Amino acid sequence: MRSLTAQRVLRDVEVLAHAGLDLDTFAEESVVSIGRALPHVGMCFGTVDPTTQLLTGTRKYGDLRGKDAHDAQWGVIEYGHPEPSAFLEMMRRDINALAIDTTGGRDSTRLAEFLEPHFGYSRELRMIMTDRSHVWGHASFFRGVDDAAFGDEDVALMASLSQPLAVGVRVGLLVGYAAEEVAPPSGPAVLIVGSDDAIHQLSTGAEQRLSELTTTTTEPSGTIMALVSAARRFAAGQVERPPRCRVRTRTGMWLVLHATPMSPRGDLSGDVVVTIDEARPPEIVPLVVAAFDLSPRERQVIEFVLQGVDTKEIAGAMHLSTYTVQDHLKSIFGKVSVRSRRELIARVYFDQYVPRMGTDVGPGGWFAG
Repeated sequence: MRSLTAQRVLRDVEVLAHAGLDLDTFAEESVVSIGRALPHVGMCFGTVDPTTQLLTGTRKYGDLRGKDAHDAQWGVIEYGHPEPSAFLEMMRRDINALAIDTTGGRDSTRLAEFLEPHFGYSRELRMIMTDRSHVWGHASFFRGVDDAAFGDEDVALMASLSQPLAVGVRVGLLVGYAAEEVAPPSGPAVLIVGSDDAIHQLSTGAEQRLSELTTTTTEPSGTIMALVSAARRFAAGQVERPPRCRVRTRTGMWLVLHATPMSPRGDLSGDVVVTIDEARPPEIVPLVVAAFDLSPRERQVIEFVLQGVDTKEIAGAMHLSTYTVQDHLKSIFGKVSVRSRRELIARVYFDQYVPRMGTDVGPGGWFAG
């Protein structure tokens, strides 16, 4: 019986993933379906930047919904002091799902010192949402000490849902948003986060940017502190690059967030500057192209198309016949739901350009603030 229920859940999530739902609706309906086979007390559904693997948003369900979920503290723990069950470690080790239990020998500092004291959770099942080697999100399911432990069947179920959940997330990123008035560009916003993990200073416009990252289901504090913690690890020499991530706001606009440590190398607790700015086409196009589920060859072709290169030149650069390039274009048009190169370019750039049409263009070729 349990196997039949799991199969139905898998079919349900696969249907939802291809239904063209926005992220909120897809996450909500998927969690309801999963709950039929995987009872849980609380659940957190996170999205990540597929290039940098940093958190871009969270949605909470069960008894986590509407509560102070200590997102900032979670971000510090998850990204500042990663343990074997941390999402970044699971991605690195290609583990799609695992269970942790403070009572069963598979201990976790995050579970024992954060989740259990704050929420009473002593059992956690974590999973990664992966499609074609890109990670688009992750999820955690929680139970209390008096609930049954997550078993091997539970882990296998969530591992089987890794790909369809990832598809639903990347499709949700492409869904159009309801029209909403967008404030004119105001330049980068800057936050300074101190060693106590509190925001000490905000530049003009920073509160507006934070409000754009806030929805009825997600708060930006976890994303901000994930960046801050990753920046401190960069300062300590534990990672190679300062962190950044691209986030789509409630208006449908894309923002890019950077974090830079102000402390000397080796300091794991110093001040960090977080910059929030509007994403330019070169920053967002690769993410949007990846979300369309194109093959590696198709991605090469679309990169040339977005540069204005004609079919014959694309064929020469890729050492293909013009007929093969045309076949790739037909496949791309089908996946992106367009009929021409012009529609393709408009589809990729639509989100960033249309809200600014009619405003002044600056000397750098981008819309002026």
